[in-house]
Amino acid sequence: MKNTKIKTWVLSFFALMLVTGFMGCKKDDDNVDGSSKTSHKVVFKMVASAGSSISTVVYGYDSQITSATTLSGTTWTSPEITVPAGTVSLNVTGNARGVDASSSLKAQIYVDGELKKEGSSTGAVLSALASYSL
Repeated sequence: MKNTKIKTWVLSFFALMLVTGFMGCKKDDDNVDGSSKTSHKVVFKMVASAGSSISTVVYGYDSQITSATTLSGTTWTSPEITVPAGTVSLNVTGNARGVDASSSLKAQIYVDGELKKEGSSTGAVLSALASYSL
């Protein structure tokens, strides 16, 4: 079981890094240099269905990545982060164990108090990802 948790965490971390790389390459016609011109307040959230248990979360912006491990419970919220002007992408991914095939996990990104992006997963083994370009 511990081996499965480690593999799941490593897979989530590499998925987040891959998405960060792709988001950094995204072209935005309104923003020629591909970055935000102002700072933003950002909160990352994970929400699992009743009876599920969130185990790991990896979140951050651009190359500033943070991981939270050995978690439990159905909800997790990051501290509010002020991302600097020039930030290109925001990413969050997390894993949870559901009670059955109908269990769900949502990954959410809030920017300046508004939900900007949500990704979800269903099943007994859950892995959700959300990415947002500023």
